[in-house]
Amino acid sequence: MRPFFANLPALGNLTKKGIERAKVTLMSATTRDFSTVDLKEDPKLGDLLDFLDNLKNYEKSGVPKGAGTDSSDGFDLGRMRRLMERLGNPHSKFKAVHIAGTKGKGSTAAFLSNILREEGYSVGCYTSPHLLTVRERISLGRNGEPVSAESLIYHFYRVKKILDQSVDLENGSLSHFEVFTALAFSLFAWESVDIAIVEAGLGGARDATNVLDSTGLAAAVITSIGEEHMAALGGSLESIAIAKSGIVKYGRPLVMGGPFEPHIEGILRQKASLMNSPVISASDPGIQRIVKSVGREHDIIYQSCDLIMQVEKDLQLFLELCDLRLQMLGSHQLQNAATASCIALCLRHQGWIVSDKAIRSGLERTYMLGRSQFLTNEEVEAVGLSGVSVLIDGAHTEASAKALMDTIMMTYHDTPLALVVAMASDKDHLAFARQLLSGRLPEVVVLMEVSIAGAKSRTASALLLKDTWKRAALELDIEVSMGSESFLEDQSGCSHLIPKHGHVVLISNEMGTVEDSMLVAYQLLRGRMDGPKGLIVVTGSFHLVSSVLASLQR
Repeated sequence: MRPFFANLPALGNLTKKGIERAKVTLMSATTRDFSTVDLKEDPKLGDLLDFLDNLKNYEKSGVPKGAGTDSSDGFDLGRMRRLMERLGNPHSKFKAVHIAGTKGKGSTAAFLSNILREEGYSVGCYTSPHLLTVRERISLGRNGEPVSAESLIYHFYRVKKILDQSVDLENGSLSHFEVFTALAFSLFAWESVDIAIVEAGLGGARDATNVLDSTGLAAAVITSIGEEHMAALGGSLESIAIAKSGIVKYGRPLVMGGPFEPHIEGILRQKASLMNSPVISASDPGIQRIVKSVGREHDIIYQSCDLIMQVEKDLQLFLELCDLRLQMLGSHQLQNAATASCIALCLRHQGWIVSDKAIRSGLERTYMLGRSQFLTNEEVEAVGLSGVSVLIDGAHTEASAKALMDTIMMTYHDTPLALVVAMASDKDHLAFARQLLSGRLPEVVVLMEVSIAGAKSRTASALLLKDTWKRAALELDIEVSMGSESFLEDQSGCSHLIPKHGHVVLISNEMGTVEDSMLVAYQLLRGRMDGPKGLIVVTGSFHLVSSVLASLQR
């Protein structure tokens, strides 16, 4: 059987001009042509990167218990406020939309940024983490490109004296994230952006981005509440909701993504009520979200959707987008698109000019590296494979694993499947494995290791992951075979590991590269590829996805 989208008509009214425009924009509408853009660390940034490397980096070391809670264990937001004051309070010089949430906040920020750019606004967008260069975290202007190395290093030198002074005055306690957030806000003010779209790093209440106050806040947004960073955020869904609701400011609208469990939504609405903030829900019954079909055009896969809003509560919302063509795949991305549209309509209510045409164009333009990203045929060949499809996705939680499997079922629902997985040590490996074994059963799973933020301290061992996946398979009554390390050295002797129906081969690759692991998966899939071409999915960490993208640039 051919992939699902092969049986559907192409999205014929997507013009060549539209395709070319998608190919030349970056990150929030990211290029698919790696020959046209250089996304790696520029040597010009050496002094900035050295400065940041000397600060505490919780992406490398892991976040302390309770650090994201609004308690005595939480990060000291006063430290960030003092830094901003020394810089002249740049965050008070622009309007902002502040986005928190367990999942979906980066995609929602990208959708919204592109909607506003399509209307002609100069937009600053701040997100994390990055895949290939720290410049990805900051985009400026009307084209959505990452800040240039020249602009970033110039601005760093411009404020470096203040940063040096602040590090000394705070006794070295300023973190990598705090300083880079301050740089971003200072850049937005310096460049006089019309509006900034700001993604919170961890939680909300004590996050460095939460220096934004009600005066400049256009809207607070909470996309979702899930079980990630549990220890840092208090240990329960309820404590996570409370932490993230800390971004709600007095009198400013709260846009909720969702859907949420009733008691979690109750926590968010209660906070909004206390802050006298109107609530707009992207999961309102008056909002219809329908994925109708999947199609391919010019080596790019799209989903065709209807997004129709007719909401009478709090703010009246009306929007009708039929045959919307999203490059961001999956029902979860349609939900993120709905959330971004609700924010756009909320801004329209405040007097911002945001047309339905700009909403459609912005949503359709948005494409992000490492989110349900299918490599082109040329890119597949660049990593040494042929006759196979490759999907890379930074899923690393139970919820995102489910969304990934939904995307696989939507696009390649009956082809041989292999997974290449690496994860951070502080993720829920068992829940992740259960989700990916509960949908389309993979023939092969290659477990490997990847540095997290350039360090090994948070890396989950390949052997630990293999044992976890074996346990998940046994719980689900799935037969497994365990590959030996000798197979990785001599792939010719793999006949005993050719996958059988209803059976999964688990292999650990402790020392190899992601290219090695993909080749292992490919060699094993070839035993099953007598019909449709197989699909290799690389997932478990954005840092693993980054390794694939870096190999394409090489």
